[in-house]
Amino acid sequence: MEYILVTIILFVSILIYFRIADKYNIIDKPNHRSAHTQITLRGGGIIFPVAFIIFCLFNLNEAIQNYWAFGLGLLAICTISFIDDVRTLSNKIRLSVHLISVVLLLYFSGAFALMPFWIWPILFVVIIGTLNAYNFMDGINGMTGLYSLVTLGSLAYINKDIIQFTDENFILYPILACVVFLFFNFRKKAKCFAGDVGSMGIGFWVIGLITLLVMKTGEYKYILLLSIYGMEVVLTITERILLKENIFEAHRRHLYQLFANEKKVSHLVVSSVYAVCQLLINIFLIHSQLPVWAVILIIFIPTGGIYLALKWNLKKEYNL
Repeated sequence: MEYILVTIILFVSILIYFRIADKYNIIDKPNHRSAHTQITLRGGGIIFPVAFIIFCLFNLNEAIQNYWAFGLGLLAICTISFIDDVRTLSNKIRLSVHLISVVLLLYFSGAFALMPFWIWPILFVVIIGTLNAYNFMDGINGMTGLYSLVTLGSLAYINKDIIQFTDENFILYPILACVVFLFFNFRKKAKCFAGDVGSMGIGFWVIGLITLLVMKTGEYKYILLLSIYGMEVVLTITERILLKENIFEAHRRHLYQLFANEKKVSHLVVSSVYAVCQLLINIFLIHSQLPVWAVILIIFIPTGGIYLALKWNLKKEYNL
């Protein structure tokens, strides 16, 4: 009954936001690098911080005791991202808030107590890089919602059947938020886009869960629950560096963008393929008894080879 009620509240919340966004013209206008062609409401991903607030209200004592640091970090990064959705902010302001949020996330996960201090800068780089990867990959209908749903579902399975590393509801609430968001986003003509508030919000939540899991088990292999995003972003940045492009400028070089923009493949098909690929990797990752180095090689050699081959053929076909 609780989950039905939460789902209803999330539906009502996003519908209220639609009215506000429509009134105040919070929209996404297509430009030369967009994968969409019509004006669409932006910031539908506000449902993710709303889901955390609902989680706190339904689990008030536990939230105050155990989740306050995570909550402050999530709300800070979502607030600055939503402001950036409405009006462009300087990189210094955004990065400052991101750093504060990551500090709170690492405190929440116990990383400062469990990890030697020389590891801390590495954690900062990895987490901020992953957050930005989430943002970079949020470019077509269904991508953020489906990919996050697969990762959260995998984390829920691990938490229930392998090792409990957090409260079950702390995973189920963002899953419900993804389902509600996808109802409006997983369409040929999406009702809304996640916006930075959505990609950063759900990205922060997923990274927080994976960090908890790594700290609980000491197994870094669980970072590979985001391996498709990681591989795509690292290879794309490498390509842009080799081409002497400014990696901080917006572009259309991601493989999913080439399929959606040049090849004109349905957004829903492309998003589904990415999600299914990550799901297959997660199944192998969770049940494999191989050493971590072997798991990494088995995952990245074939997927990286397929990725590069597809990208080479598309670039050759369209003279990119």
